[in-house]
Amino acid sequence: MRFLDGVTPLIIAGNEDDNIERTLAPLGWARRIVVVEGGSTDGTLDVLARDPRVSVHRRSSGSFAEHAKLVLDGIESDWVLSLDADQELSPALVEELKSLWPAENCAGFRAAVIPKIHGRPLRGSLEPARIVLFRPRQARFASDTHGERVRVTGEVAALGAPIWRDDRKPLARWLQLQVDHAAREAERLLATPRAEMSRADRMRAMAWPAPILVFLQVLFAKGAVLDGRAGWYYAFERLLAEMLLMLELLDRRLKS
Repeated sequence: MRFLDGVTPLIIAGNEDDNIERTLAPLGWARRIVVVEGGSTDGTLDVLARDPRVSVHRRSSGSFAEHAKLVLDGIESDWVLSLDADQELSPALVEELKSLWPAENCAGFRAAVIPKIHGRPLRGSLEPARIVLFRPRQARFASDTHGERVRVTGEVAALGAPIWRDDRKPLARWLQLQVDHAAREAERLLATPRAEMSRADRMRAMAWPAPILVFLQVLFAKGAVLDGRAGWYYAFERLLAEMLLMLELLDRRLKS
């Protein structure tokens, strides 16, 4: 039996009509696909309904973590592959998974998440590697300011090939999501004692230097300057996200 025969993809979706088909496309090997859906009002459910392998679990109340636990408890496969609905497996990762055979003590695998800008993959990313493949009985979902993340009990290994994030939502919707994210992130930073912050968080909590430093990091340390227009787009996208956080921090401090 191939390793992939024992893997169930689990997709987190909510108003992802612009993305969900690209997420499903590399999952032709999957026998069953589970989608945790957060009340979509666009065409996401119509796309999912066209795939007979998809089982949709609509979250109507309670926290995501509580709902995800119920979903994980109902998955019978040995492994779960967790994806956001704006992510897709790279061809290299599909090939890697075909030949994967985990050690007995391995509870999960993490993968790099590399942005695509309108289909153009970049050289690097500010997004940290995340756990995407795991044994469901040794895992749980937890929420942070960046969304839902998997926590596992046991050894975690690294996959060599990346997952791509190719979010093609309208720019206006992306901006609103960044405004919401900035508010949550500012609340977290202001509530965290400085001694408990990472170096990056201490810099961001200062507010003013972070946007410029992030812009330069994306362009030069991550190589976006070599990715042409797509790289510059990503650099300005990250610059704007950090500026929104800076303004949120300053606004809260001025009000206090």
